[in-house]
Amino acid sequence: MTRTRPDVAADERAALADLLDRIGPDAPTLCEGWTTRDLAAHLVVRDRRPDAAPGAVLPALAPWTDRVRAGRAALPWPELVGQVRQGPPAWSPLSLPALARVVDTVEMYVHHEDVRRGADGWEPRGLDRRVEEELWGSLRRQAPLAYRRAPVGVVLRAALPGSGRPLGEVVARRAGRCVLVEGPPSELLLHATGRGRAARVRVDGAEEDVQRLAGARVGL
Repeated sequence: MTRTRPDVAADERAALADLLDRIGPDAPTLCEGWTTRDLAAHLVVRDRRPDAAPGAVLPALAPWTDRVRAGRAALPWPELVGQVRQGPPAWSPLSLPALARVVDTVEMYVHHEDVRRGADGWEPRGLDRRVEEELWGSLRRQAPLAYRRAPVGVVLRAALPGSGRPLGEVVARRAGRCVLVEGPPSELLLHATGRGRAARVRVDGAEEDVQRLAGARVGL
């Protein structure tokens, strides 16, 4: 029997939209300075305003991106969440399921957790094994980019939660001194995207190197 590959991007988008509906526009998130309204507006701009995308990485264009995002954030909350749920319009290449799997899997999972873990009292969800494997595939491809600014070498070691069954290792950054980061792919992904304080991972290495990595700017 053929095992169906999960559509993590679509499932996480739907779950995130449901959560936004429940908790409203003023809840905290892991994104510093952003409420749920800000995060929702970011996603809608990403989906629907490619002209504003460069400002996310080019400081000179950031004011335009901020202006466009503020305009979306001013929408009534049900309308804004509805646009998050709908995703990219049909004219956007991001609406193609195959491309969405590549570019949205990490984005939707991480931002879902940004909202879930923005307040106290959260617990890991206990994701399905196939979802963890899908996240691991995305992380392996993007790990060198995520840790490109790390001041020490970084090796990621993934295992399925609970079982401890190993999924593999990836060298995220090569250097003479190295730190090992271990955990489920879902938690490693949060660490790799700069959310180490909210990620349930184990970090091994010389204390100095562990602290240097903890203070480094990592992420996509």
